[in-house]
Amino acid sequence: MDPVPALEEPLKKVLGPATAKVMAEHLGLHTVGDLLHHYPRRYEERGRLTHLADLPLDEHATVVAQVADARLHTFASPRAPRGKGQRLEVTITDGSGRLKLVFFGNGVHKPHKELLPGTRALFAGKVSVFNRQLQLAHPAYELLRGEDAAETVDTWAGALIPLYPATAKMESWKIAKAVQTVLPSAQEAVDPLPGPLRAGRGLVPLPEALLKIHRPHTRADIEDARSRLKWDEAFVLQVALARRRHADSQLPAVARRARKDGMLAAFDAKLPFTLTEGQQKVSGEIFDDLATEHPMHRLLQGEVGSGKTLVALRAMLAVVDAGGQAAMLAPTEVLAQQHHRSITEMMGELAEGGMLGGADDSTKVVLLTGSMGAAGRRQALLDLVTGEAGLVIGTHALIEDKVQFHDLGLVVVDEQHRFGVEQRDALRGKGKQPPHLLVMTATPIPRTVAMTVFGDLDTSVLDQLPAGRSPIASHVVPAADKPHFLARAWERVREEVSNGHQAYVVCPRIGDEDDDPKKKAGKKPSPEDAAEAGKRPPLAVLEVADQLARGPLQGLKVEVLHGRMPPDDKDAVMRRFAAGETQVLVATTVIEVGVNVPNATAMVIMDADRFGVSQLHQLRGRVGRGSAAGLCLLVTEMPEASPARQRLTSVASTLDGFELSRIDLEQRREGDVLGQAQSGARTSLRMLAVIEDEEIIAEAREEATAVVAADPDLQHLPGLRTALQALLDEEREQYLEKG
Repeated sequence: MDPVPALEEPLKKVLGPATAKVMAEHLGLHTVGDLLHHYPRRYEERGRLTHLADLPLDEHATVVAQVADARLHTFASPRAPRGKGQRLEVTITDGSGRLKLVFFGNGVHKPHKELLPGTRALFAGKVSVFNRQLQLAHPAYELLRGEDAAETVDTWAGALIPLYPATAKMESWKIAKAVQTVLPSAQEAVDPLPGPLRAGRGLVPLPEALLKIHRPHTRADIEDARSRLKWDEAFVLQVALARRRHADSQLPAVARRARKDGMLAAFDAKLPFTLTEGQQKVSGEIFDDLATEHPMHRLLQGEVGSGKTLVALRAMLAVVDAGGQAAMLAPTEVLAQQHHRSITEMMGELAEGGMLGGADDSTKVVLLTGSMGAAGRRQALLDLVTGEAGLVIGTHALIEDKVQFHDLGLVVVDEQHRFGVEQRDALRGKGKQPPHLLVMTATPIPRTVAMTVFGDLDTSVLDQLPAGRSPIASHVVPAADKPHFLARAWERVREEVSNGHQAYVVCPRIGDEDDDPKKKAGKKPSPEDAAEAGKRPPLAVLEVADQLARGPLQGLKVEVLHGRMPPDDKDAVMRRFAAGETQVLVATTVIEVGVNVPNATAMVIMDADRFGVSQLHQLRGRVGRGSAAGLCLLVTEMPEASPARQRLTSVASTLDGFELSRIDLEQRREGDVLGQAQSGARTSLRMLAVIEDEEIIAEAREEATAVVAADPDLQHLPGLRTALQALLDEEREQYLEKG
């Protein structure tokens, strides 16, 4: 049997089962390679050699001194085994002064044996004060013996101490010790970067990078290692995506070319406005993709209100003209119903296929959701399997096995981040051949994220707003500092209503008894919840609606909308609001995307600090959709200097979604963007920062595309193949496989 490569060796064999178990459970580290790629998050300097008389308080210092005295104290401690704890106090001197060292608990045994009076050693730690005396608590130390003592002093003083991402069960110093044990294996790391690429960019070999990141002698060593390891992550991920794009280009698909005299032409002829230049350009890119004999994989991203649905509908009509069917997958029933309503309205008689008065060239547009009645559902399924319905808009219900299509040619996924990979893949599997795929998102994505998270998709951007869209004024309302500002906010809502317009009020929570799953399950709150306990609970739809109807908005027609209402009730509420019968809609974020009521001009977001930047931008996009100016008021009780308040100020200061998406990303961990948000897997990016490292990502994408074009199976790059397997775990591979 072939020996296991050094970096694939299980940690339990190298470090023992107990340590390996903690590392697996708390840090997700299983092999020697995993541990070598668990990089320090920062470095402390031991500090230059200092005389005891000159010790700087609250700074790291390194001293050469001799042990003058060492005493072991035993004391009562309910936490310690057998109720007794131990403390070792060591006094050291260097002739210029004296200093106390303190060791507690399990940490006393080794120094108790080694730090005997007369022993000379190097000591390093952070200088603190206890009982008016300077001391070092649990200092690191190195004994000085014989001829090597001078060399030890030179190498030890001023050294960089790596501090690792750690947990309560596995502290940084234990990780550092484990890394020291496996570090010799770094010499056997297989380099994933092709030699010419590495040489051309002046990058150090991988074994050298691993040694320098864990045991740097200088800050320059750290920079060398970081530059190299960032390239590994960017390049390996881009190769995986380039392989996905290459594989997609080899798949067969039915080319769907729009007819010049079909439904699309009739639809365009009846549009009451001209398409923006951006809509025309993006439509051209989509039609070119649809006309090819391999599946389109395109991401359509655009500002809130930029007309993405219209672009998608034109693509769907082109596919129906070419004899196929098109499906639009929406994340919520409210959104699916809204899309169905607006698409049938836009199409008019073109959506009345098989009906009296329908146009000659027309089709059926069906809605399919989980809550439909049995008869309506049966008819919708029949219309799909016979091909009578050219367009279907639905929720997850579209994915069920019972749903069969006559000839599915295009899948449009709205707000793709709401869907798991398996759901998207299941719908794509319903075509006779792989259907074309158009993914839409109204969350603007920085270019680097598009190149990583959506790197297997071609990207189209709609950054123009259609003519007639009005600007949205945004203001932060500091309810705690200036309560009269909140009173003024409600006056502004009344003014908008008196001018014939409508308003949204958004709250973070629904507010009924079942709203808190922790209460329902009888669970104790987490420490994070406990820390928040000083704050009041988030404002809730049901309570706020009641207070407004009896208080500042008394006399206005106020209704509520939230996710746990029965689907028919939700639809009825939205219909009344769209028809102008309801003046104020108090809702959760169920209205975040897709809801289009041009007459709604004002939005008040309560506890706005509890929402993310992108979410606030999405919500704000529900107003200003008609000819009248929009108003968005962000209500918060957070103090002016808090990060949450500053985030709201950022949102209020710009309507540029791409700028806000950068702010949003800078405030979050990379893993939120690149890991669970897409694949459910732990992100493989430990060193790369998708905002800061834009240049590396762009260059890595170019290099990866060239490498895969020349050698799609990476037959001549075994190191790169190994790195793909190691860095992209199974779930992530699945995500990349399914696109």
